[in-house]
Formats: sequence, C-alpha cells, structure tokens
Amino acid sequence: MASYFDEHDCEPTNPEEQYRQNALLELARSLMQGLDIDSGSFDLSDWDQRLPPPAAKAVVQSLPVVIISPEQADKALKCPVCLLEFEEQETVREMPCKHLFHTGCIMPWLSKTNSCPLCRLELPTDNPDYEEFKKDKVRFLFNVIIISVIHSLYSSVTPYEYTRVFSVFVCFYRNGEGKENTD
Repeated sequence: MASYFDEHDCEPTNPEEQYRQNALLELARSLMQGLDIDSGSFDLSDWDQRLPPPAAKAVVQSLPVVIISPEQADKALKCPVCLLEFEEQETVREMPCKHLFHTGCIMPWLSKTNSCPLCRLELPTDNPDYEEFKKDKVRFLFNVIIISVIHSLYSSVTPYEYTRVFSVFVCFYRNGEGKENTD
C-alpha cells in the first residue's frame, strides 16, 4: 500500500504527520472495502430519473384507522390532500409519520408512490430493486459521513488517540453493519 504522501506527491511537515496520514488512508481504504460499495460506480441517477414505486400493499392496508376526537376537530385539522377539515368522529388513516389523511385521499396516492404527501417519509415497497437501491443509498451516505469524520479527526488528535479512534471505528463498523468479526 502506498503512503498518503507517495499518493499525493508531497512531503510530511513532521513525523507525526506521516503516521496520521497513513493511518487515515488505511482507515478510509478498509471502510471502502468493507462497505462493498465502489463509490465511483454507485449511481443514484437511475432511480432519481424515475418515480418511486407504489407503497407495499400489505403496509398500506395495515395503516392505522383513527377516529377524529373532539379536540382534533376543534383544532380545525385538514386533510393535506383535499384540504377539507376533519369532522368529529370521522375515520381517517394515520401514516407512520403521524400525518392524518382521508382514506379516499391517501389510498390512491399510495397506489402511485410510496411516500407521505406531506413530509415524504417513505414506506416500504414491493419492488426488490428499489428496496436494494434504498439500502445502497444508506450505505453510501454512511461511507461519506465516516470519511468526513476521518478528515475532521486528522488535524485534532495525537497518533495515540488516533489509533484508539481507529479501533473504535472498526468495531463500530463491523458491529453496526451486522458483519461477523473474522479476526
């Protein structure tokens, strides 16, 4: 493995710097390999160009039915789709995000897309490709966050502290991703 300084064609300003840079590079590489994602080939544009699939039928059917209470009716709450006020004792559907909708408004919506029309919280779908895309997107974002943390740590810790932080990241990554520790 080439060192950070060899890869970037530069010289360290002090010996601690070289150790820290090499440790950062090693951590970044191990994270990239462990995530099984080649960030260069990860393409969000495929699903970004298409509408998400409908919500899973079983999930839609299991949305809780809520009866509008007198307190809710007094607040003049409205269905975000049709903008009509909810009436006392009216039955409505509650999304996981706690937004309320008339059944006749939310059911057609969820038969076309998988998200709350108000906050865009996504429900599961019956489309395995889309579900895999969502998992890949989360893994990719996790990778970006970890790399950002590594870069911010670079200038703020001693080599000893960095070694400790590195071991914590490796343990967190292996346990957080549900991967077995093969060491």
